Amino acid sequence: MKPATQKRIPREERLIAALDVAGAEQAKALVERLGDSVRFYKVGLELFMAGGVFEFIDWLARRGNKVFADLKFFDIPETVAAAVRGLRNHGVTFATVHGNQAMLEAAGEAKGEVKILAVTALTSLDQGDLDDLGFHCDIEKLVLSRARRALEAGCDGVISSGIEAPALKRELGDRLLVVTPGIRPVQNRQSDDQKRTVDVAQAFANGADYIVVGRPIRQSPDPRAAAQAIQTTIAGVFSV
Repeated sequence: MKPATQKRIPREERLIAALDVAGAEQAKALVERLGDSVRFYKVGLELFMAGGVFEFIDWLARRGNKVFADLKFFDIPETVAAAVRGLRNHGVTFATVHGNQAMLEAAGEAKGEVKILAVTALTSLDQGDLDDLGFHCDIEKLVLSRARRALEAGCDGVISSGIEAPALKRELGDRLLVVTPGIRPVQNRQSDDQKRTVDVAQAFANGADYIVVGRPIRQSPDPRAAAQAIQTTIAGVFSV
């Protein structure tokens, strides 16, 4: 499969491994086990609730790793801006905001060297979930609407399922980064809370610039081998 994205990104950085573990020591152990098979890591809410997280992020930066702070900021604009400023000077590359236009604009104004990613629609939600939440439109229209607003607000990219990535590339080209979670190497199982999923090669063929992979790496008997297998697939998609 050929990639839909034209963004020039080191291919080893296109895989973002999710460190969804309970504490910094567990996270360090996983990072050391993965070694050079992963260059980019996501630090989410679970790990942020543990102690010593900024020290851990600084440790990752000293190793030459990139960091995605996936905190989905949602608060009044002033508070969102302050939270984004709190991530600056810690080697954080990406941070997420999951809010309205004013929140996105506040994050964009405060971002400094941090790239802001707007959440479109969580990959754990399907059409029925969105209907329950009061979003009476199809998912693709919602994702496109939020992406256009993110671009207007000064965001650098969006979080989007690989299913909606083709529409994003068709409508917006490479003006926004597309970061795709919910990656599953095999067919999704009913016990999995991710609903709108694609595999690695399909994600990039659909237009993802980066993919976020958690459980398929973390729960593998050999996490390093699982990450290396994903990197091999990525190398087969991108020449550089």
